[in-house]
Amino acid sequence: MVGLATRLRELGAEVRVCAPPDFAELLDGFGFPLVPLGRPLREMAAKAVTGAKPQPTETLPQRAARMVAETYEQVAAVAEGCDVVVATGLLPAAAAARSVADKLGIPYAFVAFFPNYLPSPHHPPLAWPGRPLPADVTDNQVLWDLNAEVLNELFGEGINTHRASVGLPPVDDVRDHVFTDRPWLAADPALAPWVRPADLDVVQTGAWIRPDERPLPADLEAFLDAGTAPVFVGFGSMPVRDAQDAARAVIEAVRAQGRRVLLSRGWAGLVPTDEGDDCFVVGEVNQQALFGRVAAVVHHGGAGTTTTAARAGAPQVVVPQMADQPYWAARVAELGIGAAHDGPTPTFESLSAALKTALTPETRARAATVAGMIRTDGAAVAAKLLFDTVG
Repeated sequence: MVGLATRLRELGAEVRVCAPPDFAELLDGFGFPLVPLGRPLREMAAKAVTGAKPQPTETLPQRAARMVAETYEQVAAVAEGCDVVVATGLLPAAAAARSVADKLGIPYAFVAFFPNYLPSPHHPPLAWPGRPLPADVTDNQVLWDLNAEVLNELFGEGINTHRASVGLPPVDDVRDHVFTDRPWLAADPALAPWVRPADLDVVQTGAWIRPDERPLPADLEAFLDAGTAPVFVGFGSMPVRDAQDAARAVIEAVRAQGRRVLLSRGWAGLVPTDEGDDCFVVGEVNQQALFGRVAAVVHHGGAGTTTTAARAGAPQVVVPQMADQPYWAARVAELGIGAAHDGPTPTFESLSAALKTALTPETRARAATVAGMIRTDGAAVAAKLLFDTVG
C-alpha cells in the first residue's frame, strides 16, 4: 500500500492512509501521516500464531460487527473529499470501507495480494477459524459456495445492521459485495499468476513494491564484507511460536551448511543463541539492497518478502505460519527458486534439508532466471488505473 501511495503522490494525488497503528513509523518514514485503524495487528497476529483463544465474552460475529462499526467511523472521518477508496485486508474492515465509498458515492476497489484469497475454480478457499473445509468435498466451486455461506453467516448481520444505520441498503452476498466482480490482484504474474478462465474479472497489476533507497548500516556493510555471503533469517511481522527454539534451530542449521547467519529480530524477537562472530543481528533494514548480497533468505512467506527475495535472485526457504504463507511456500518450491518447509515449526533436521536444496547452484541459477521475469511497475500500473477510474 505504501508503494501504491508513493506512485499516486508522484502523479500529483493527495493520499490518506488508514492502517493499524503498528505501521505509524513506516508510513511516517515515507511522509504519509497515519490514520490509525482498529487495534494493533501485532497483538492479533500473536494470538493467531500462539493459538490463544479469544475472550469468551465476544463471538466472532460480534467482533466482526464491532470492527465494521469502528472501521467505518475511522475511515469516514478522513474520506470526505476523496475521489476513490482502495481497501484490502480482513473482510469486515473492507466491508466498512466499501460502505464509506457507497455513502460518499465514489468508486471503490478491493485488492488482494495473493490469488487464493479470491474465488476461483482453480483453487480452494482459505479455511476460517473454527470452520474447516469439509474433508469429503474436493470440488473447488462447491467449496467456494460453502465459503460464501460461511461468510454470510459470520459477517452478514453485522455488515447489514451497520449499513442500515447509515442509510445504506443491505447486501445479499457479503463476499461478492466486498471483492466486487473486478477485484485487483497486486501480485507478480510470474510468481503468483491468476489462472483463467474464472468468473471474476481480476485485474492483475503486478506487485506493489515501495521504493527503498536507504543505505545499509555501516556495521552491516562491514559484516557482509568480512566473509562469504550469509543466510538471512527473519520472520518479519510474524510472531513465532517458541521463537528462541526456532532461532536456535535456524542458526545451527545454517552453520551446519558452512554459512554465516544474518538474523533479523522482527516481531518474533529473534536473538542469537551465543556470541559467535558468525552471527549478526539486524532490525528494520532495506531488504531490496540486502537480499542481492545473501546466500539465501529463510522467512515466513509474506507476499512482500517473497517478492523482494525473488526480485533479488536470492534462493528462499519459506517456513509458513498462517494465511497466505503456505501459498507462497508452495510457489517458491514449484518455481524451483527455493524450498517449502513442511509446517510452521522449524527444527535443525527440517531446516538442514531445506537449506541443502536452497543452497545448490541449480537453485541459485533458477532464482536468477526468475528474477529477470519479475515486473517492477505494479504500483505504477495501479496508480494509473486509479487515475483513469476517477477520470
